This record gives sequence, C-alpha cells and structure tokens, in this order.
Amino acid sequence: MNELDVVANRESDKEKHVAIHITVNFKTVTVTKKRATGLEIKQAAINQGVNIKLDFVLFEDKGNGHRKVIGDADVVHLHEGSKFEAIPHDDNS
Repeated sequence: MNELDVVANRESDKEKHVAIHITVNFKTVTVTKKRATGLEIKQAAINQGVNIKLDFVLFEDKGNGHRKVIGDADVVHLHEGSKFEAIPHDDNS
C-alpha cells in the first residue's frame, strides 16, 4: 500500500462517519453519506419517523421555486441543509 492509498483510505473513512442534516417534508433527517440514491433518502426519512412511503415521489428543492424529481436509483450529492419533499404518486391514468 502506497502513501496515496493510505490517504484515499483515510478520506473514505471520513466520508463513512460524517453526519449531514437534510430535511424531508420539513423534518430533519440525519444521513451519514455525502451521496445517496432517492430510495436511500426515503428509507432514511422513514426510519427517522417522517410519514412517507417508499413509493412516494421524491423532489429535491433547488431553491427559488425550482424542484427536481429524484428517481429511486438517482444519486444525489448531499450537503448540510439539502431539502427534499416526498409526495404520494398520483396515478390517475
């Protein structure tokens, strides 16, 4: 193992233990990764008491009234204060 490998391992260890506070439906959710899929965000929210279901549609609040749909497999870069909204899927087709 060379010095770069050691530094890379230390960086990945740091990322594993970071606590990031995001909001889902105006409730604080703590995640421990800087990147997560839409499904992982919904699972974390549900596990922390947010009243949503896994089949809800997840949106990321991009600010200034802009929202982006986040699919279950979409990877999102999370940062302190990231905001999301999860709403029931409206299937009236």
